[in-house]
Amino acid sequence: MKKILITIGIIILSATIAYYKGDLIPNSDEKAEPRIYTDQQIELASLVSDSKNQVVIVNNNKPDFTATDLTLEKGTWQTFSNLDDLNRVGVANAMLSRELMPREEREPLHVDPTGWKNKKLASGWLYNRSHLIGFQLTGENNNLKNLMTGTRSFNTPGMLTYENKIATYLRTTKNHVRYQVRPVFKGSELVARGVQMQAKSIEDNQISFNVYVFNVEGGVTINYQDGSSRIVK
Repeated sequence: MKKILITIGIIILSATIAYYKGDLIPNSDEKAEPRIYTDQQIELASLVSDSKNQVVIVNNNKPDFTATDLTLEKGTWQTFSNLDDLNRVGVANAMLSRELMPREEREPLHVDPTGWKNKKLASGWLYNRSHLIGFQLTGENNNLKNLMTGTRSFNTPGMLTYENKIATYLRTTKNHVRYQVRPVFKGSELVARGVQMQAKSIEDNQISFNVYVFNVEGGVTINYQDGSSRIVK
């Protein structure tokens, strides 16, 4: 699927819905129950892919981290939200650096995220167990708090394009990148409609993006409620 970045005007309404952010504690989990949705999440969940653009730009590609979010006071770290009452993943946050990147090979994945009803297509399997924070960035692997059901094209080239940008930057500098991946669910659906990915390099401006990746696959209609699917003729 051809990827064309287009700009979405995200209208942030008055704070009628609370915005949840867990305390940033190195290598710990954020408490995320009950799940609280922001106006921005609701708007992103309502977007419909036009079958041409798998990635769209949010907020003019500007991350919305606060000054506190960007501090290096706690060094490098990563946090994952607890699963909600439907066992769905929540937001993942990290302050990345080269020292967090794994040196070992990734082991096979063996845990199944919500909505895992895979199907064999002519091009391969429909779904991947998609990491929120990619293995190449921190080495986190068989952790249900870091895995969601994602299509092949959502995973690659969708998320991987941006993960590779960060990984290349980290490997070639001693700098840090503030990173956040937020899965966007609609109602009680078990498969996310997509993810919002934000990143900002701390010591310079080489890494800076805010995008939304649709969890779709060409030629397939997905039932996001339970992960079932049908091939479109």
